Amino acid sequence: MSFLGFPVVRYIDIEDSELVLQAIRLTPPDMPIDLILHTPGGLVLASAQIAQTLARHPGKVTILVPHYAMSGGTLIALAADEVLMDENAVLGPVDPQLGEYPAASILAAARIENQSRDDRTLILADLAGKAVQQVEKTVFHLVRQRLGEERGRELARTLSAGQWTHDYPITVEEAKGLGFPVRTGLPEEIYELMRLYPQPAQRRPSVEYVPTRYHPVPHDGASPRSGSLNRH
Repeated sequence: MSFLGFPVVRYIDIEDSELVLQAIRLTPPDMPIDLILHTPGGLVLASAQIAQTLARHPGKVTILVPHYAMSGGTLIALAADEVLMDENAVLGPVDPQLGEYPAASILAAARIENQSRDDRTLILADLAGKAVQQVEKTVFHLVRQRLGEERGRELARTLSAGQWTHDYPITVEEAKGLGFPVRTGLPEEIYELMRLYPQPAQRRPSVEYVPTRYHPVPHDGASPRSGSLNRH
């Protein structure tokens, strides 16, 4: 599997993307979406599907990061109109991983002259090159409209080329410098919500939302029927 994250049991997978995409489809085009991210990353396909679907949503998309949204989580954050982070929260690089190895490191190893290199290494290097190009292209398309051609390509290369280790923490200040639409100041309710989700030892569903169609606020001021979506 190609990962944008760490080899852990809990990660963004296809089931998560199916549920998130369904929740977005139930949201009216002009209704804002707030998405809480608390994740080490996950599959490239699942993360990219969520990010691209959020990028196409006409209403404002806000990503909230109370602790960390690494790798695949960072890819999703790139689709947001605004990223609200705790001042100590971090994002991460989005360089793809092939099995247990970073794609960028496979490419670096393949460039070293070695007459005894076997075919498997060459095949992995070919796959690694394609993986880096694909992720860079995905990032560029997510940020091009907001950052423009030049800055968009620069950010895409920086995040996907493997210049950092995969667990490198991108702080709020560094994220702003890179071009993320970041600001601090999470509502207290987010921290209260996170306290309801201690990290369990067993596997449980990692996406929860109210499975009902969302409705905009009525003009008469009555309480709307709504749902909530969170990524944990």
